[in-house]
This record gives sequence, structure tokens and C-alpha cells, in this order.
Amino acid sequence: MADECCGPGYASPEAAIKADREKLLYTIALYTGTGIEAPDYLATVDVDPASPTYSQVIHRLPMPYIGDELHHFGWNACSSCHGDASKSRQFLVVPAIRSSRIYIVNVADPKAPKLHKVIEAEEIKQKANLTAPHTVHCLANSQVMISMLGDSEGNGPGGFLLLDEKFDISGRWEHQADAMKFNYDFWYQPRHNVMVSSEWGAPKTFYPGFDLNDVSAGNYGRQLHFWDWQTHDIVQSFDLGEEGLIPLEVRFHHNPDSTHGYVGAALSSNIWHWHKNNGHWQVNKAVDIPSIELEGWPIPVPSLITDLLISLDDRYLYFSNWLHGDIRQYDISDPANPRLTGQVWCGGLLGKSGELQGRKLVGGPQMLQLSLDGKRLYATNSLFSTWDNQFYPELAKSGSYILQIDCDTETGGLSINPDFYLDFGAEPNGPSRAHEMRYPGGDCTSDIWI
Repeated sequence: MADECCGPGYASPEAAIKADREKLLYTIALYTGTGIEAPDYLATVDVDPASPTYSQVIHRLPMPYIGDELHHFGWNACSSCHGDASKSRQFLVVPAIRSSRIYIVNVADPKAPKLHKVIEAEEIKQKANLTAPHTVHCLANSQVMISMLGDSEGNGPGGFLLLDEKFDISGRWEHQADAMKFNYDFWYQPRHNVMVSSEWGAPKTFYPGFDLNDVSAGNYGRQLHFWDWQTHDIVQSFDLGEEGLIPLEVRFHHNPDSTHGYVGAALSSNIWHWHKNNGHWQVNKAVDIPSIELEGWPIPVPSLITDLLISLDDRYLYFSNWLHGDIRQYDISDPANPRLTGQVWCGGLLGKSGELQGRKLVGGPQMLQLSLDGKRLYATNSLFSTWDNQFYPELAKSGSYILQIDCDTETGGLSINPDFYLDFGAEPNGPSRAHEMRYPGGDCTSDIWI
């Protein structure tokens, strides 16, 4: 647990690694796009092996509306506020990427979250001219910042929305976004006075599904942006070109002194590494996953790198190949030269995956979350409702899974835990789809040390 004298989170990544094992996990679960007329919900999952309800959903908090498409979510406070004893990690900020509402959820009772507030889409459009909320990060000054992927009409480039401590809209963070064509994910690191942001596409492009013609028409992103954290302006942009199409998740090292980080270009299926050298940011390709010829496909099938994360000790990089169907572990002790150390197959189009507890693994591995000690990796298999329906239509009938993958942190290696399988095909309202995951105590992809 965190020190009683201090605020939320942990004093350092090293302190987080030594924290108690996770016992609960939150994930959002979707009915949007499945054909089932029910609201999306926040599921509380028991991940304590000593518990009689291990690997089961023990609470469901449905949202008040239908058709939201809950997606990524985050906290009101994290380790960036650790030095402030007046702060607590009590609220989840849960955006809906399709309806553009933002839900604030109170987790004072960790096993039974309650809805605290709804920020309606119309208010966000009026006050900030933004839609399609995506990534949530809490800031050290009590504000919450959310990347927004569109304007009121669903066009790019979007921007960054700020909420105050009471979850009222403060306005926009950026001064101007002229150099951005699109928006997606972001990560900030005040010690280097930097924020890094990436690009997916405009909501009106990706909402209906994936159309290959949108790629040649330039309707998907290929840039990585480095911002001055104090002035809120872009200082350097990198066009990753045809080899860096649709750069999605951005991850800095957790050590706040380090300038190393990574972004995964989904469509080009490669990992790019950045660091600061002689006062300038440099970006280079570090990992390539070749596309594979598959019968019935008009183009060689990309692996589609959709999520990635870095272990808290900054030793291992994990990422998921949603279309190929594997999760990979790389040793990044030498940050510019990742070395493959582990791989497991869980679904995918290539047919290399087996069964787990008698069930075929449908869909492909997508969102990832790692335990604080780095030994357990959790994976879900839904990407985005219309894309799921296009690439994995059987997901509508089967629903999602959550898998737990054991990670060898000494010499490297991955293996699926045969005792953990959470089947969202058996939910009370019918099969649902799980996406991002969080722990009550914080995790590898929400906590930032400053």
C-alpha cells in the first residue's frame, strides 16, 4: 500500500513493484455494436487466486445510456500526485468514444463502483468544440487531461480537454494543434518538459469501420508529436511515413530521468523508439513484424500492433498483434535494440492458437495490463466495435475473454495461465466485449512519475 503520509500511488516505480499483488481488476465491457440493446458497463473482476470468485465478474455498473462505446479510461489521481496527501485515487474517468460522454465513477468501495457524474457530449462540444474522448491521464496539479480525436463534427485533428478537480470542463490544454492532422494517445514527462502524442484518424473515418481506401487517401495518421509541456506547443513532429502508419499507443520509460520511449504503428506493424540526444528528439524504427499472405485477403495481412506497455522496471516491452494473434515480450535493456524473449498465441487469423479450458480463443489479443511486479500480464480481445465486426465477426456471438499470461522476468518467456479464463460470452445480458483494464492501486499504463 502507499505510505499513509502521502497521496495516491507510489513514491517511485521501485516502490510500486514491491506493492501488494492485485486482487481486483476493472474493465469496461461493451454491448455497443454487438446487436444487444443494453448499456455498456464497468465490470469488476476478481483476480485473487485465494478467492472463491477468482476469475469471475463480481460487480457490474451499467451506464445510463445505450450506444456509448466505452473505450479507454483512467484515474483522477495517480503517482504524479503522490506527494499531495489531500489527493486520493477515488474516481475513474470513463470516456465513451462514440457518444462523447464522459462518466465519472466513484470507487470508494472498490468492489462496488458507483456512478458519480455524467459530462454530456453537448456540453463538451459547446465549451471546447471536441468529440471522441480517448486517453485519460491525471496531472500533478489536480486536473485531468483527455485526448479528444475530433471536433464537434467528427473531423480531425481534435485536441486535449481539461477537467478540474470537480470534473467540470476547464477548456483545452493545447494552444494550437496546426501541426497535428489527427490525435490519439499521449504521455507526459515534466522532467524533460515534454509530452508525446500520436495519431489514429478522424472519428468520422474510423467510426464506420476500416476502409483500405482511407489509407491511400491520407485519412489515417503517421505522425508523432513532441510538445513543450510548459508552453503547450508542438516543438518537433516526426512523419513516420509509409513505414509508420497509424501510430497508436505511446509509452515512456517509467524512470522519470529517462528520455526513452516507444510507439507502436498499428497498420505498418512496427515499433518505433525515441530518445533525446544532444537536446533533440530522435525517432527510429526498432521492431518490424512482417505481413503474411493469407488466402482471401486483398493485401498481405499486417500483424496490427494495437497495444503495448513497458514493465515498471523498464526491462521488458510487451505488445499485442491483434490480427496475427500473438503477444510478444522483448527485453529492452538496450532500449534501441529490443530482443524477442517470449511469445504466446491467443486467437488471431493465422490459426496458430490452441484452446483454453476447452474453449477456442476467438478474436485476437488486444488490450494489455501488467501486474506491478511484472509477473502477470492480462489480455482482452476487442479492438473497436465496427472493426471487431469486420475482422472477427464471431466475437458478437462468443463475447470477449480475459486471459492471464505468466511472465518470466528473470530470463524472459511467456505462458498462458491455464487456471484463469474469464468468459464474457456468459454475461447476464448476453455476450459482451472487454477492452481496457485498470487496478484499484494503479498500473503500468496510467501511473506517471514526475
